[in-house]
Amino acid sequence: MTDDTEHPLLKPAWRCRTCGIAWPCSAAKLRLLGRYRGRPDELIEHLKALQAEATEHLTELYGGKTPEGLTERFTGWVKAR
Repeated sequence: MTDDTEHPLLKPAWRCRTCGIAWPCSAAKLRLLGRYRGRPDELIEHLKALQAEATEHLTELYGGKTPEGLTERFTGWVKAR
């Protein structure tokens, strides 16, 4: 989702450039839901790929320790809908 101009992803920190919170922020989630409307399986696959990349980046940034909650952060919110 690096093409989102209002709430873009800042790598390797995986934060929203606009909000400063963990990406995907609420605005990015809404945009993703709109972009993948009617295609939840494609959205999940996209988010899983981003989660894998985030895991690599964040584990490196956290000195080899993988941050907790990445599954909920990246895909858990989609399933709840």
